[in-house]
This record gives sequence, C-alpha cells and structure tokens, in this order.
Amino acid sequence: MYKSTFFVIFTLFMSFTALNMIKAETCTSIEKTHVIPTTPLVIFLEKVQEAALQSYGHKGFDPKLYVDMPLKHNLSITVEAFNKLPRSVNGSIPAHDLDVFLGKYLNGADEDLVYVEPVDYVAEPEGFLPEVKNSEVRAWALEVHSLWKNLSRKVSDKVLEKPEMYTLLPLKNPVIIPGSRFREVYYWDSYWVIRGLLASKMYETAKGIVTNLVSLIDQFGYVLNGARAYYSNRSQPPVLAAMIVEIYNRTGDLDLVRRCLPALLKEYHFWNSGIHKVTIQDAQGSNHSLSRYYAMWNKPRPESSTIDRETASKLSNICEKRQLYRELASAAESGWDFSSRWMRNESDLTTTSTTSILPVDLNAFLLKMEHDIAFLANVIGESSTVARFTEASQNRQKAMNRILWNTEMGQWLDYWLGNSNTSEDIYKWEDIHQNKKSFASNFVPLWTELLNSDDITTQKVVQSLKSSGLLQPAGIAVTFSNTGQQWDFPNGWPPLQHIIIEGLSRSGLEESRALAEDIAVRWIRTNYVAYKKTGAMHEKYDVTKCGAYGGGGEYVPQTGFGWANGVVLALLEEFGWPEDLKIDCY
Repeated sequence: MYKSTFFVIFTLFMSFTALNMIKAETCTSIEKTHVIPTTPLVIFLEKVQEAALQSYGHKGFDPKLYVDMPLKHNLSITVEAFNKLPRSVNGSIPAHDLDVFLGKYLNGADEDLVYVEPVDYVAEPEGFLPEVKNSEVRAWALEVHSLWKNLSRKVSDKVLEKPEMYTLLPLKNPVIIPGSRFREVYYWDSYWVIRGLLASKMYETAKGIVTNLVSLIDQFGYVLNGARAYYSNRSQPPVLAAMIVEIYNRTGDLDLVRRCLPALLKEYHFWNSGIHKVTIQDAQGSNHSLSRYYAMWNKPRPESSTIDRETASKLSNICEKRQLYRELASAAESGWDFSSRWMRNESDLTTTSTTSILPVDLNAFLLKMEHDIAFLANVIGESSTVARFTEASQNRQKAMNRILWNTEMGQWLDYWLGNSNTSEDIYKWEDIHQNKKSFASNFVPLWTELLNSDDITTQKVVQSLKSSGLLQPAGIAVTFSNTGQQWDFPNGWPPLQHIIIEGLSRSGLEESRALAEDIAVRWIRTNYVAYKKTGAMHEKYDVTKCGAYGGGGEYVPQTGFGWANGVVLALLEEFGWPEDLKIDCY
C-alpha cells in the first residue's frame, strides 16, 4: 500500500515538474524573442509611476503622466535622489516627499512640446466646405477648423539638444496632437487629422506630419504607435501610404512621393515578414499569406504599467503574465485597446489573444497599402514596383476572400489561428475558426477599391450592415458586447465611421451611397450636439443616443480631438449640409 501510494505521488510530482519545465521553456522563448528593449529612462519613469500610485492612490491617477515627464538633471543623479527618498514599511514614499522630488527633478509632462502657429492656418480658408449651405453648420465647421490651431505643437528645442532627457522623440516638423492626455503625435490618428487638414487647405502642415512619420520608419523600420520612446515596441494600423495618396491628389507633389516611397517599401516589409506574416492553407489546398498584429514586447506597457500589472495579477504563472503583456500591447498596436473582439472570454481581459487572430481590418489596410503603393509608384514611373504591388494586392484580395469572407453573413470575418496541423509554419483553414460575431471592422474592406467595385459583393455587405444591428441612431457601434471596454458597445469611433461611410459612398450602387449619406448625417449631427452641450469635440461617442460622448476603458474620456475634427470636416466636404436640413437631434 505504501509503495503504491508513493508511486502515485512520485508520478504526479514528475508530471507536474515536466509540465513546469515545458512552461519554463515556452516562457523562455517568449522572453528572449521578439522583444525591442526600452530605454533606461523609460524603465526609471515606470518606477516613478508605480511610486506615485502608492503615494497618491487611484483617484485621478493617470499612469501616462509620469512616463511623459522630462528630466531636469541627468538620469544617474535623478535615480540616486529617488532611491534616497524615505519609504514606509510597505515601501511607499510619503506624498509630500514625492511632491518635492517631482518638483525638483522632473519637468511637467507638457513641457517637451511647445505651441506653434501653423504656417498655413487662416480663419476661413478660400473654398472651405462649399457644399455646407446651412449657416449654423458652417459656423460650427469653422470652429472645428479653428481647433487645428489649438492642437498645433512643435518639439521643444531642448528635446533636440538633449534627447536622452525625454521620452518624446525629436521630430523636426510641427505636429497636430490628438488632445488632452495624448500630448504627442499618433500613427493612425494622423490619417484622419490629415483628411481634416486637407479640407482646411492646410497642405504644408499635412506634409510635415507625413515627413515626421517617414523619419520614424527611417529610424526604426516602421511607424511607431506614437512618438514616444516607450512606443518603440509596436506600430499601429498602417495608413501612411493612404495619407500620401490623399496629399498627392490635392497637391500633385511628386517630390513628396519620391521621398516617401522607399520608406513605404520598408514599412510594407515590416508588416509582411517575420512575426507579422502568417501562412494559411485554404479549403482547396492553396497557401496564402495574411498579416496579424504582434507587438515586440512582453512586459507591462510603460504608459499603463500599473494597470497592466493589476490585470496580470489574476494570473499566477510568469509565462502567462508575459504572454498577456504581449497580447495587451498587440491590442494597442491594433488601435482597438481594448475590445471583446480580442478576448476568448469577453468578460475577462486576461483572455486577450490578439496575436492568435488574423484581423479583417489590418489585412484591408494592407490591401489598400498595396494598391496605394502601386498608384504612387506609377505616378513617378517605377514600373517594376507597380507590377510587384499590383500582384501583391491581387494575392491579398484572393486570400481575404478565401480565408476571411463569409458568404452566408455577407461579411469578412476575423480568423482565429488554431493549432497548425500541416507544418510548424502553415495553418489549415477551418470554418469553425472564423469569428461569426459582427464587428464594425468586418466592413472595413469596403474602403478598398478592389473590394467596393464588385457590385454583387457590395450589395451583400450593405444588406448585412443594415441587418447586423451595428447601425445605431448616432452612428455605427464597434461591437455588440457591453463589456465596459472602450472599443465595445455602445461606443462608436470616428475612424471606423469614416472608413465605412467612404467605402459605401465610393461604390457604384445607389443604395450603398444612400446608406453612406444617412450614416454621415447621423454622425455629424451627434458631433454637433455634443459640441454644443460640452464645448468640445470628443475622442469617441455613444452611438445609442444623439449628442452623447463615449466612455469606458482605462482612462477618462478625452477631448480635443484630432481624428474627430478631421472626420467631421472630411464628411462635410464630401456630403455638404443643405440649408433646410435640421442639425439638432430629433
């Protein structure tokens, strides 16, 4: 009996040990691969952030504030002073002592950017929104236009002189910031900022933003999520080529195209190689390449370090924590941070699995990128690049239709990567791995010319959008799940409204264009009413009721707001506003 019991216990112990060895190996591989190291300054400011939470408490606490603070003295002196601060038994620094330290050794988070008047701003540009006939709407549009002046900044000369003292990256041209806590330029926000700037005839400011983003590719090989040292481990939805096409179409600036094209080729390689590239075999046995979000990071995001640590505290295993940190950073790379779309269990943020998904929107953005690079290469006569990217776009279109398209639903669907069952590097398509939930991202492919020119497909998609339930009184909801995350119901976000509206309006179908105009009216109206109530443009809106701004997520609702302003101006430029059309909520 004794020997039998001992044998069972020994067997269980060995199994447990073996399991942990496997986990340790997996953890080691996660830890050592696909990680871009951050800077010593960022690591130190994360410690300040953690100390501030302990000292000041959660009320009104914004972790990003502390990693945005510049140094007054060099890092070694500052670290030494920080380490000498008195600490209580639980390790916390008395609030007064931390106050004194911050005042003596760190500058304010907004002191690395300074206000600059845009060189091309005028109060009422010539030819501004000619189709806006309603005087009330026109007056409001001019107020929104004036916000570019409020959001215009340039990097302080001090940053250019001593970049090691700042987390802000030393960009040379003026920028338009989103607003509020977002004190630096952001990647995909910039596309809609530029669309608004073009409606405002601010072409030089738009070109300067693009040149800044190109400089990030020159330095890092991709456009960073935002222009901070702590964002160097991830990008954001790739829309730089689309920015350049829009500017070229307005200005005919061939020199800009020539200067930017090499960077676009480098960015394209980033998204279509290594960890971002996935090979998948369709039901007919043909292999296709699609892309996924995959942050090069496995620690808490520095700008949200205390929040990520708290989220991961529910997990006991260090490997699981590191994987969760990567998944959270990858969701931030997607722009959808955070959403039930990325979660295996929508009520549990720790089940976020962004890297296990082939996202519809990313591949639609890359399809548009391929089309746009071919267009730009053509205008400067680079025929071999035209041929290469025309073929690439045709291949991706085929891949999206084979892997992501669902005829029954009339939508493109995210695809969950299961276990590879052909080889280590090739996944085999199975219907059960398509995510059958409706998200606003399922309709993003309409934005690409290759997919919105097919009338039969477009008609299916239009009917699917109408019947999906995503279309709400004040715009398109991102999902149906009300999880409290900001990229979930009932929020609607400016970029997705614009992408879907523009995709529908460029279709050859009258029904599609009519739906585009209907959604545009709903969206413009809710922005107007919220502005009149609050005196501000908002980052996101509650689409269930006209005039309500959005909420949820890990920070309080933000105002300003770069992409909200840009989308409103772009929609008013495209659709106008008749004199007799009511602008207030019904």
